[in-house]
Amino acid sequence: MAKDRGARTSAPNAQEEAQAREEVAAMNKRAFLDQYQQLARSYTADPGNPGSYACEGCERCANCMFCRDCDSCYQCTHCTRCELCNNCSHCVECKQCHHCAYCVQSENCTGSAYVVLCRNLSDCNYCFGCVGLSKKDFHILNVPFPRTEYFKQVKRLRAELGI
Repeated sequence: MAKDRGARTSAPNAQEEAQAREEVAAMNKRAFLDQYQQLARSYTADPGNPGSYACEGCERCANCMFCRDCDSCYQCTHCTRCELCNNCSHCVECKQCHHCAYCVQSENCTGSAYVVLCRNLSDCNYCFGCVGLSKKDFHILNVPFPRTEYFKQVKRLRAELGI
């Protein structure tokens, strides 16, 4: 019988706890939505760059985020001083690159990442000073290097070129 009484008294407590959780959840939801609206207002789109958020100094870009001083880019994020790029991320001083990431001073590259001073690359990674390669990795001036040697040479070249 004592167990039976305990079960009966815990049932209303469980209901009260469930109701309290719902109230807290509703209150948290309101607080969350308020905070979300405040953040959304702080990242308003630049009138000259429709759909671009938190970009600085960009011109004629669309749907970009967190970029700086870019021109005529589309759906890029965290890029700096790029022109006519689309769907790029973390690129610097690139022109007409598409679907690239972490590229520096490169032009007309597609689907490439970690390329520096390169032109007309397609689906390449870790290239430095290369032109016209496709599906190549760890190349300097179109010459293949073993991975460890590539990074040693690039470190030296970056220091000498001031990149």
